[in-house]
Amino acid sequence: MIPGPRHVTRASTEAGPGRAAHYHATVTEALAGGTAWQRELYTHLTAHGETEHALLDAYDQAATESESPAFRYLVSMILDEERRHHRTFAELARSLRVEVEQLREERPVPVLGHWGFQHHRIVELTDALLEQERRDADELTKLVTQLDAVGPESLWQLLVELMLVDTAKHVRILEFVKQHAARDD
Repeated sequence: MIPGPRHVTRASTEAGPGRAAHYHATVTEALAGGTAWQRELYTHLTAHGETEHALLDAYDQAATESESPAFRYLVSMILDEERRHHRTFAELARSLRVEVEQLREERPVPVLGHWGFQHHRIVELTDALLEQERRDADELTKLVTQLDAVGPESLWQLLVELMLVDTAKHVRILEFVKQHAARDD
């Protein structure tokens, strides 16, 4: 069997501010079979993993060398997201390999397919979650304004603004779910 795409593993490092877990990718063989587009996409996905690995190391080094607790804190937030991006690219590449090579395993990124016999319930739950996320966005927007009083030396306003960005992502995901689950009617 041909080895999978860059198998992403997490190597332990010392815990503490600015110390990120490193992700390592093993070399992979080219995608066996598939269209030219699929092979090109696979190459792009796996090559991006290498770029992400270098970026993770650069962020980790910058945080480690910094004397600023604020910088280390913010970089640790970026590292968390970059690790997720790295993992997502590996999952996309593995899913493509499973599909093209018709491997007998589940894709890490599932196909949308059928939402099940309770798809109406999924739509109802999604509506309730969307309502809550939108209320959260309103509350966070007000909080950002209130945090003007904290002053420019605080990270608080930035952190709440970032939560607002995350809330927008949650809304986008839930809208996607609702749109696709509703199609099963």
